[in-house]
Parts: sequence; structure tokens; C-alpha cells
Amino acid sequence: MNITHVRMVTVPVSDQDAAKSFYADDLGFEVVTDQTMGPVRWLQLAPKGADTNVVLADHMPGMAPGSVQGLMLETSDLDADCAQLRRAGVDVDGPQDLPWGRQATLTDPDGNGIVLAER
Repeated sequence: MNITHVRMVTVPVSDQDAAKSFYADDLGFEVVTDQTMGPVRWLQLAPKGADTNVVLADHMPGMAPGSVQGLMLETSDLDADCAQLRRAGVDVDGPQDLPWGRQATLTDPDGNGIVLAER
């Protein structure tokens, strides 16, 4: 096998504009692609410098908005990021010290579950 990394993760959303605002404004992701192709809007974001992108899709059959749980994002400063998210009005649970490390949990506007973790 010659697989080198995960390229994209699809996150089902009901409102792409609200999701874009959350991922870009609150989480600090950069918009990689925001393009309409016929009836489909391809909305792809990523943390600055990341190899893996998140596709915010409202058109994926079988993927209900809010059905993604455990999308893990890594941070170099969990406390600062949790404080910044709270200032932005995001409900953050944690940080918590767990046997495998420190992490906090939150959800996007559709209820997709996100884990913010320190290495």
C-alpha cells in the first residue's frame, strides 16, 4: 500500500454558511475551496498548513447533519483555544485530564462532535 495520509473528511451539515462561519471564524480554519458545481456547493476548509481538509457537505445521501462524532483536532495550546472558543460563544466541555492526554469537546452548529486535544 502507498497511502500517505487522510486527504479529506466529510462533515454533513444542514446550513453550509453557518458551518463555514463556525469552522472559519470560531475554529480558525482557512477556506480551501468554496465553489458551486451545478446544484452542489463544494465547501472545503482546513487548519492552516494542514494536509487533511474538512468538506462541509449538505448533499451527501446517507449522511445526516450531526452524525459525525469524535472528529479529533490537535492543538498546541488547549487552554487558550478553549478560552477563545468560549469568548466566541461556543459551548466547550473541558479541558479534562484523561489517561491518554488532555482534551475538550464541543459541537458544531449541527451537533457534529469535535474533540480538541493536545498531543
